[in-house]
Amino acid sequence: MTFAYQALLKCNLRRHWEQRIGAFALYKPTHAPSSTRTPANAENTNVSPSQKIKDLHEVIRGAETGMLTTRASDGCLHARAMTPVGPYSESQVNLTFIANNASPKFQELQNDAHVNVSFFDKSSTSWASFSGFAKVIEDRSVIKKHWNTRISGYFGDVDETHKGDENDPRVVVIEVVPNEVRYWLSKSGGISRGVQEVVKGVRGEVSIPGELRTITAEEIQLVQGLGTTQK
Repeated sequence: MTFAYQALLKCNLRRHWEQRIGAFALYKPTHAPSSTRTPANAENTNVSPSQKIKDLHEVIRGAETGMLTTRASDGCLHARAMTPVGPYSESQVNLTFIANNASPKFQELQNDAHVNVSFFDKSSTSWASFSGFAKVIEDRSVIKKHWNTRISGYFGDVDETHKGDENDPRVVVIEVVPNEVRYWLSKSGGISRGVQEVVKGVRGEVSIPGELRTITAEEIQLVQGLGTTQK
């Protein structure tokens, strides 16, 4: 293939794509959008608190690992990946983590107990954000309740006292008590969602393949109160 022929081929290809892109940029829908609903008002407020929590559990299970964010004394925010234990009851909204009390996050929790925990399920694009405060629990009965032998590897067998089991003094529970939970419940997977957004964008429509939900402090207290009564 000669140099001149290659240059001509590149030129023709460039002209072809410029025409395609130009046509797409000039395209305007000939009809009004079929819906005036926008992401700003995509929140579904017609869901019962119990159903909200049930769907929230599915988001957490799908994501598996969350990001616990704490605030240092200098105001800096620090986040780290942590996997919660559970959910272990239908009304549970609190998050429970097994943690090592030798880590810097405990100094930050002493400085400011307010935390955020976020989850993202990349397979569905659902996400959740917990805003609340953290409690550190050293009660061995609580630790044993949530203990799993697979966690031992995160602590290591150091000596006779620090054996990386449920009796290890380094092992504690962090319980996050939310004041509010906001989450996005996707109604389609990541790939199909992307296709929908492209199609609706071309048609001049708003793509909302899911719904935003909020679990308020009042709803949290209501549902957890009912759960305690049923035990």
